[in-house]
Amino acid sequence: MISEILILVISFVVLLAIGVPVAWSIGLSCLFTMLATIDSLAAFTTVAQRMGTGLDSFALLAIPFFILAGQIMNQGGIANRLINFAKALIGSLPGGLVYVNVIAAMLFGAISGSAVAAASAIGGILGPPMERENYSREFGAAINVTSSTTGLVIPPSNILIVYSLASGGVSIASLFLAGYLPGILMGLALMLVAAIWIKKKKYPAGNASSFGKIASTFLNALPSLLLLVVVIGGIVTGIFTATEASGIAVLYCLILSLIYGELNPKMLYNVFLNSVGTTAIVMLLIATSMSMSWVMSYENIPQSVSSALLNLSENKYVILLIINLLLLFVGTFMDMTPAVLIFTPIFLPVMVNLDVDPVHFGIIMVMNLCVGLCTPPVGAVLFIGVGVAKTTLQKVIKPLLPLYLVMAIVLLLVTFIPAISLWLPSLFD
Repeated sequence: MISEILILVISFVVLLAIGVPVAWSIGLSCLFTMLATIDSLAAFTTVAQRMGTGLDSFALLAIPFFILAGQIMNQGGIANRLINFAKALIGSLPGGLVYVNVIAAMLFGAISGSAVAAASAIGGILGPPMERENYSREFGAAINVTSSTTGLVIPPSNILIVYSLASGGVSIASLFLAGYLPGILMGLALMLVAAIWIKKKKYPAGNASSFGKIASTFLNALPSLLLLVVVIGGIVTGIFTATEASGIAVLYCLILSLIYGELNPKMLYNVFLNSVGTTAIVMLLIATSMSMSWVMSYENIPQSVSSALLNLSENKYVILLIINLLLLFVGTFMDMTPAVLIFTPIFLPVMVNLDVDPVHFGIIMVMNLCVGLCTPPVGAVLFIGVGVAKTTLQKVIKPLLPLYLVMAIVLLLVTFIPAISLWLPSLFD
């Protein structure tokens, strides 16, 4: 068994190191491992079969629909209306555009469920006015990158759907409810760092918005905000499933964008094209990751890791700390989707053994991997944010450091205070 594990790990690391895409690295390392165990025809057949079986899930249909909804929002004027509302509400504060960035990213990320879409849309819209008002381009990029990840915790969230699949059916409604308080807490913590930075730089206060302007921007943003109520309310009350909710989200966003008049048939073609491309990448990652998960189960890796961790310590909090550190490390070099699919079957049995609620652990895992999206060498959101801000990674790292620190502090709070995640779901039990 040791030789097969070494083949799996070493081949995966080497393939990543030489620049092979993550999905192909996962699939090929699975194939190499199976070739060392069974004959070639059976190995090829097994890996292909497990990839196909991994995608055979009704819940996964929600992912392409939520991706499409996010693309429609990005092009249909919805992001602009959310930003205008946030600007009218708090733009008059000293350094107000930084707070606007955080709140807009939380709102847009929550509605679209995509950190990359949030970083691209919010950074693209707020970047020029922030530069005109002499904000630091690097700090603006740093705050945009980190705040964009809050939308992966605040529902609806594609990655929480993936976790539900990997965990064997943890309630998506419970996961969605559990994400609200941790996501909001993360946003507030990032705003606290922003406040300290703003005070240090002595930014002047902006012009206060009139009540009429706040009311009008709120009314313009209200249809977009109602999407959260429709989608989450429908799931929690049992009116429809998460998959059905994703279809409703697409229809809602499409109608809204057409009413706004900012989406024409030519743009719609590009929206569908971009959505198909993103979906193909995500689904290939899911397929190969499910194959790797099966290979690891076949080689008894989850059981070996579980016993090793429990032998190391029987203290729940020590194990949680160790798993947090491992997930933070994994997040620096592995994309979120494969990380959830591969490591959930390994770590979840340990957590269940220590009476950690699977819903709570799902939020812990996603928050850990959110940090990875903001860190080199493979942080997708980091590189999008740097590119949109037209700056360099080297310049952005320094302002990112205090933001990493508060993300880690919030992660520890959520890890060791389960009520932050579980209080809201408990109200609907």
